[in-house]
Amino acid sequence: MAKSLFEELGGKYERQGDYLIPCLTVPAEEEQAIGIWGQRHLDYLKQLMLEYK
Repeated sequence: MAKSLFEELGGKYERQGDYLIPCLTVPAEEEQAIGIWGQRHLDYLKQLMLEYK
């Protein structure tokens, strides 16, 4: 069987029953600042949640 592009780039598969599932990992993300508008929206959401309690 010919290798897929995924395998040619170093990817691996694991067999689960009759299926080949690619072994994928997600790289860790860096924490980023949300900025002034994101902070204001977060404050709005917090106030909104207080109203519903």
